[in-house]
Amino acid sequence: MSRQYPISSAVTISSPRRPPPVEEAGAIAWLRSNFFNNFFNTGLTLLAAWALLVTIPGFISWAFTNAIWLTDDPKVCRTASGACWAVIAEKHRVMLFGTFPFDEHWRGVLVIAIVIGLAIVSAFRRFWSYWLFIVWIGAMAVILVLQLGGIFGLKETGTFEWGGLPLTLMIFVGTVVGGLPIAVLLALGRRSELPVIKSLCIGMIEITRGVPLITVLFMASLMFPLFLPEGVTIDKVLRAQIGMILFFGAYAAEVVRGGLQAIPRGQYEAADAAGLTYWKKTTKIILPQALRIVIPALMNDIIRAFKNTTFVSIIGLFDVLGATATALEDPLWVLYAPEAYMFIFVLYFCFCFSMSKYSEHVENDLAKGRNF
Repeated sequence: MSRQYPISSAVTISSPRRPPPVEEAGAIAWLRSNFFNNFFNTGLTLLAAWALLVTIPGFISWAFTNAIWLTDDPKVCRTASGACWAVIAEKHRVMLFGTFPFDEHWRGVLVIAIVIGLAIVSAFRRFWSYWLFIVWIGAMAVILVLQLGGIFGLKETGTFEWGGLPLTLMIFVGTVVGGLPIAVLLALGRRSELPVIKSLCIGMIEITRGVPLITVLFMASLMFPLFLPEGVTIDKVLRAQIGMILFFGAYAAEVVRGGLQAIPRGQYEAADAAGLTYWKKTTKIILPQALRIVIPALMNDIIRAFKNTTFVSIIGLFDVLGATATALEDPLWVLYAPEAYMFIFVLYFCFCFSMSKYSEHVENDLAKGRNF
């Protein structure tokens, strides 16, 4: 017969929750662990605080308190002790649209809106499909119609009139859309077991990576036309675009190849055991994993491609930076170049920072459920 134990009717009441010690949690603990955790970091913190106290008040006074925001007379800025942001209001059209006809700037605004709008749509994974790529191709066709004109009642404009932010975005989008497929093919070709394909891909990658981008653009602009048949010409913008695509593709190919090499051998063997063809194995199993691995490095190349668009000014194309330099040739406003270039700095930073944060978001999103 089993022994019966009496059931206690006592109720255990926990003690009230006590706040954590100030020394171990809260703002003081955070400051101590991040800024004052040792003698060296304490010195750096105090030095940085002193530098901020010395520079920030003066910068705020120059950039905001004593700044001139709107005026069409540069003489007003010369009497002020602050920044002359009026140069942006006065020259923003030339800075953003270059030498494009003044009364047709609305077409440039549409180009910017199309690119930014599609970029925002592309940021949502629910829209990721082959259709999105087709939409981008169609958008580029619409952009070309807006820029070239000559149909649908639009005034015809030559590529020599293109410039500013629309040209920068067009070259950037064309570089990424055209360069990524080339990068994937070059990376796959470099790992090919066919000697001819492997040698061609290695030669393409190493030759392109072995020369500066300026050299590639000069070759595309000056040397490439010499190899064309007599009477055949290719527009300078198209030649620069091809040069940018090849340069980006060669660099991104090595990034993709690194991702392919990071895939465990078992993935290849499992795909072969399942009887998949080479292209099904590559597109369905290997390549998606490789691209997920190299997202940070690939986005780094994409951001660099955006900033590399400034090099086209060397061959006579006025991107947003080149258009700004042209706008500042006005002797009345040339003294306020720092303010104009700070505006361009903020513009580039917004684009690059947005791409960086989007890359981080995609990387974290694709990593869900993969951390063990």
